[in-house]
Amino acid sequence: MQNSLINLAEDYDYPLLNLFWTMMLCFLWVFWFVLLMRIIGDVFRDDDLSGWAKAGWTVFVILLPYVGVFIYLIVRGRGMGERGLRRAQRQEEAFRTYARESDAITGQAEELSRLAELKNRGAITAPEYERAKAKVLGP
Repeated sequence: MQNSLINLAEDYDYPLLNLFWTMMLCFLWVFWFVLLMRIIGDVFRDDDLSGWAKAGWTVFVILLPYVGVFIYLIVRGRGMGERGLRRAQRQEEAFRTYARESDAITGQAEELSRLAELKNRGAITAPEYERAKAKVLGP
């Protein structure tokens, strides 16, 4: 048994250069796969393309993977970056709008809490509280 393990180790030959070549091929395959997913995502996020164009590009990059990806990058590659930038700007603006609205609501809640505290202590009357509350909540 021990002899067969030693013989197996001696018979196995995989040079270091082959290991590097295998690692590079794996890296390129993963890189291509990520690029393919990014292209398919770009196709489906693009509002300017019709449904038929989206289906065509998807079939093209799946049936002729390398050629399809390279042609897509040549034809629509510049637009990928521009569409990504516009999408990021829209998301940033949506976040800023949400943050402003959230701050406004938080400010209103704090103001109403302060008014309720003043009313409870007797610093303002019930009609004054209602007027101030209506002013804080606005139209």
